[in-house]
Amino acid sequence: EAMTVCGVSVGEVLVWWERSERRAMVKAELKKRDGVDAGDVIMEPGRARERGLTSTVCFVRGNVAPDGGVIKATAIDARVVDEDGVYRKEGRARVFTREVDAIAAIKKQGVGRIEAGDVIVLAGRGPMGSGMEETYQLTSALKFLEFGREVALVTDARFSGVSTGACIGHVGPEGLAGGAIGKVKEGDVIRIVIDRVNLDGRVDLVRAVEEPGRELSEDEGAAVLAGREMNEGICADADLPSDTKLWAALQRVSGGTWGGCVYDVEKIVAVIEKGMAE
Repeated sequence: EAMTVCGVSVGEVLVWWERSERRAMVKAELKKRDGVDAGDVIMEPGRARERGLTSTVCFVRGNVAPDGGVIKATAIDARVVDEDGVYRKEGRARVFTREVDAIAAIKKQGVGRIEAGDVIVLAGRGPMGSGMEETYQLTSALKFLEFGREVALVTDARFSGVSTGACIGHVGPEGLAGGAIGKVKEGDVIRIVIDRVNLDGRVDLVRAVEEPGRELSEDEGAAVLAGREMNEGICADADLPSDTKLWAALQRVSGGTWGGCVYDVEKIVAVIEKGMAE
């Protein structure tokens, strides 16, 4: 019943579109040119479930992402997903603070190259570091490697709809805000569990490089990360625009990336007034 700017309700628009000649023509052309039935693209939830389709986005937590992270779960290669619909991975952390260095490690030969089973951790690329850059170059590079599906990516940067694979992005808090992701060390063991059926997931530090033989509980892993210094390579890009820096600072005060993307004016004013008083 909601009114549109055209002066008719949403319901009336939908009825018009259902019966429109243009809709019929477009559907016919889609079938003729590409062999695609529109009913196989957009369908009711019940029919989608019957065909084995699931929701796409899964939100994760864990001691590496205490504020949250997100993964396009259906983009994980089915060959590395267990029969119960759960992706389970435990791998050596390969830590980078610049996307270009991670790309180089994927492309290089010999010592230092990304290998099957690794978990790439790209930290310091959130709003405060780079304005939250898009990591498609990484997921694209992995896609064309024989063993790319055996590598996972965890980052405080973002990814887009074209990204594929086990790519966990938007991890919070970001590295430059003191987040745990900025304290993961090269050689740590990271465990990732993504339930694509129930849309639940975790990313945790389970073995620290300082004591590789001991498995850590969730809380123990969190304590190890909390006790570490931030990766010294994490810093804001030198050419980060001033308006991007301001945006990052304001959204951080408002609750960070997972604070709802809405500025909390009262929090911002309180922080400014506190700073002025001190």
